Parts: sequence; structure tokens; C-alpha cells
Amino acid sequence: MATGGGSATTGLVVHNNETIRAFLLVAAADEQRLSGELRDIASDLSSQSSVPYRSLRSVWSALPVGARPSITALFSGAEFLFSSPKPREKSEELKERLRKLAEMAERKEYEELVKDVAPRMEKAEPFSSYKDQIGFGLHVVVVMFTGYLFGFAAFKALFNHSAVLNAAGGILGMVCGMLLETVLFIIRASGQDLLSSNSTSKRKKQQ
Repeated sequence: MATGGGSATTGLVVHNNETIRAFLLVAAADEQRLSGELRDIASDLSSQSSVPYRSLRSVWSALPVGARPSITALFSGAEFLFSSPKPREKSEELKERLRKLAEMAERKEYEELVKDVAPRMEKAEPFSSYKDQIGFGLHVVVVMFTGYLFGFAAFKALFNHSAVLNAAGGILGMVCGMLLETVLFIIRASGQDLLSSNSTSKRKKQQ
């Protein structure tokens, strides 16, 4: 038995061939053994191109064994038509999730396309790593220590016999060194921000 395409009728459907059509015509005319309803069904099915298996079997089962062909002979060479199941509808949640995944894929694809044209500029941070933080801290300590030595030496030259003034000069030099380092840090940070804003403006103009 061959397997054919789908049909609009639900359930198992058989293609109406000459053997099945002849059986149905004989059954439709058998007033002695079949009820009027079954004869009408057989008459109606005989003119159709496809026959529901359940209806055909109900007509076949109503006939006595001697007045009907065997089930094997009836379906010999018949083509069964299987109806395709109705596709499942996607839930709203699944549709929303699929939409977000599609948007993410499109965004990623766009970023890959413009990656070479407008490279992503990472904002420069004053301290990008622990190494930079430690280096900056050591630099501040060295500057403050140098300022202390410079102030101590200067006040010692001016006030040779006053230990208090010498220490005050060292502290003053240390404070001046710390202020100088603070000013330099502000200048460096402002320069990095200005460079980053200029790069962003150029990218926007190019786009």
C-alpha cells in the first residue's frame, strides 16, 4: 500500500480507486442487507476522490462475510492519505523571546559590520589597573619626600640653628609637592576627557 499526500479530512483517508468504488456502488444498491443511512453513505463516498477509512469500514462491517470482499482484497493497491497535524501556535511569551533574540542577532551583526569603520573607543580611566594605582601612589610618595628634603634643606640654609623651622620647611616642601602632583593629575585627566570627547565627535560626523 502506497502512502500519498495530505487531505482536508481528519483521520485516516483512502484514495478512492476502482476496487473501492465498485464495492461502494454495490453496497449502495444493497437494500436487503444495509440500512438506508449506510446506503446513502456508500453512494456519497463512491463519487468522492478520497474516502474516510472509518466510514468505509462501517459500511464493510455491516455486510455479512459472504457478501463482502476480504479487507485485504478491498485495500489491495489502495493509497492511504495521511492528514498533516495542525501546527502548534507559539505562545506570546515565546514570540517575545524570539523577537528579542532576533534583535540581539541583528545588533551583533550590525556591530560586526561597523567595527572596522567606527572602532569602539573605550573611555580612558585615570587608573586602569592595580599596577597604575601602585605606580601613581609611589610617584606621589617620592614627590612628597623630595619636597620634604628640598624644604628641609632650604630652611636649614636659612635657619641653621632652628630644628623646628627646619622641620616646618620640610613639611611645607612636602605640601607643595603634593599640591603640584594634584595639579598635574587634574591636567592629565582633563586632557584624556577632552581627547575622548573629540574622538566621539569625529565618529558622529563620519556617520
